[in-house]
Amino acid sequence: MFYLGRSGKWTCDEAYLETLDGHRLFSYAENPLHVVSYSLPYEGIISREELLEHLHVHPRLHDAVPFVFKYYQRDWGLCCTQRQRGLLADDQYRVVIRSRFEPGTLKVGEVVIQGDSRECIVFCAHLCHPAMANDDLTGVVVGLDVMRTLLHRPGLRYTYRFLIVPETVGSAAFLSHHEELLALMRGGMFLDVLGTTHPHGLQHSLAGNSAMDLCAALVMREMDPGSWTGAFLTGILNDERMFNAHGVGVPMVSLSRVLPKGHSDWPYREYHSSADNPDGVHWRNLTASRDLVQGVIRALERNAVPVPLYKGELFCSRYPSIDYRRMRDLIHSVPYFMDGRRTVAEIAHAVGHGFFAVADFIDVLVGEGLVRLDWPQEPSV
Repeated sequence: MFYLGRSGKWTCDEAYLETLDGHRLFSYAENPLHVVSYSLPYEGIISREELLEHLHVHPRLHDAVPFVFKYYQRDWGLCCTQRQRGLLADDQYRVVIRSRFEPGTLKVGEVVIQGDSRECIVFCAHLCHPAMANDDLTGVVVGLDVMRTLLHRPGLRYTYRFLIVPETVGSAAFLSHHEELLALMRGGMFLDVLGTTHPHGLQHSLAGNSAMDLCAALVMREMDPGSWTGAFLTGILNDERMFNAHGVGVPMVSLSRVLPKGHSDWPYREYHSSADNPDGVHWRNLTASRDLVQGVIRALERNAVPVPLYKGELFCSRYPSIDYRRMRDLIHSVPYFMDGRRTVAEIAHAVGHGFFAVADFIDVLVGEGLVRLDWPQEPSV
């Protein structure tokens, strides 16, 4: 059972701060970040001192409006730049926040590409950060483009799902209505912040050694050598928490372009502010992120279990397609880890070679009749 707290639809019709003579200083109409998300309604004339208790600014960026939310607090608030706050010299100001709470519908977007198996891989991105680009629109854009290309790819083994959700509560709502899918979900990847100039960062799942973990890490190392990896809960946290949680147990990693924790600008300089706008989205990096995700899918689709059909060491000169000079390192490492239990990704991880180099070598052995490829039995649910 999933427990979803009581909540409602929040709508802000109007919000602004003005002087007593009617000069409007900033408004929700100019930028929705000027009001705290889920702010209580408030109208009145208040002192400068009381206003400052409810006025939020970005701690580092002087000319950026921060993204502040109070989903679980009953309070009102406005947001502005440090520069705007510094100009507030009057004794009193007029605050208007016309917001309301009412029953509503939580919407989850779902794209499904059906494969030969009911077993599925789930991608996820959230779409709930107002007027910001890298967090979270870039994850949605990359995910949609990946799914668009899968539409034209025949013979997929896995079924692929892409979920577009409001953060955390959206995943909880989807999973609570589709618990029958949990046993079929073989892995997942959360996509967010993919248009910055930073290298890719991969946060592993709670398990850390799933097929998704291994394939994503191997492919990322090959396609983005400057990337970094971290354990579960060491990166920027999103809906992968819900999928890895107790009773769900889907090994979901997360892919983003953020700085490692400990950096003064973590996760990236414009995070949760009006400075996170389309000017900070580097389209070439979005394309590279899409290509990386597609690479992970290609690896997952080839991540079978090679089973040797011979005993002893390979006598390579007998098989013309086994090029000893070109494949020497693979010949002297990969066969020893083909025990009929390890997947291609597990073998590549063990021998320290790239996934596709190992997969291509195993395909040569399959072509020579030396190896067969097995897939685990699909769960009977």
